[in-house]
Amino acid sequence: MTIPSVQMNDGRMIPQIGLGTWPLKDDDAPAVIVTAIEAGFRHIDTAFRYGNQKGVGQGIRDSGIDRAALFITTKLDGEHQGGDKAVAGLDDCLRQLGTEYVDLLLIHWPIPARGEFVSTWQTYERLQASGKVRSIGVSNFKPAHLEHLAAQTNVVPATNQIQLSPRITRTDHVAYDAAHGIVTVSWSPLGQGSDLLQDGVLAKIAARHDKTPAQIVLRWNIELGLVPIPKSANKQRIAENLDIFDFGLSAAEVAAISALDTGAEKRVDSDVDGH
Repeated sequence: MTIPSVQMNDGRMIPQIGLGTWPLKDDDAPAVIVTAIEAGFRHIDTAFRYGNQKGVGQGIRDSGIDRAALFITTKLDGEHQGGDKAVAGLDDCLRQLGTEYVDLLLIHWPIPARGEFVSTWQTYERLQASGKVRSIGVSNFKPAHLEHLAAQTNVVPATNQIQLSPRITRTDHVAYDAAHGIVTVSWSPLGQGSDLLQDGVLAKIAARHDKTPAQIVLRWNIELGLVPIPKSANKQRIAENLDIFDFGLSAAEVAAISALDTGAEKRVDSDVDGH
């Protein structure tokens, strides 16, 4: 299986689907990571806040795969914002993961009331120059936050990871990211605690392509140029989540799925603790 990649604005490539690891914990993560890598996943998404980086790192070692073959994303949370707090935070992440670098480091959420995401980003720029981070990006940032960042810093985020699904399409966020060369990464792409996958529109499209509704939603992300990071600890579903590159959706099907955005699903605001 060949998983396509998307080029980021720093010239590096990010695999167009990744494994989300929240809410796995250290004890559960190794077996799931091994299963995912054996299925074909090469993009693993974790975070300091998840409390599973030791387990993720152990799973990577248990898989026997070459570190260079993987794309590892992690995120630093609020306690690492301001000044150079991110330096120690990243070192802690690297220690837990057991790797000398991460492919992508994100600010987990902006927390604008604190007013420290700009100085944190400036620290990220230095961390990227140090070689401990290949690419830097953000998570849960709104266009206004990105505008504020652009006005005071030199490096445009490579990615913006946001809650996004057919129920929460965030077309304004996606359009802003695209206009500024920022790759949009979708967390909870299959809907967070919702009945999205039981929707009749998805069922009809899934039957047409002999796929599951989840596969249709993930393929919708691919058609839109997004990078979904579905989470699952189930071996069959992990494999199914990767089995989305042997078919395509028509423009009409993409539009029908996008029209499912009703605003009914809970949205996580950017000034609170995201996922």
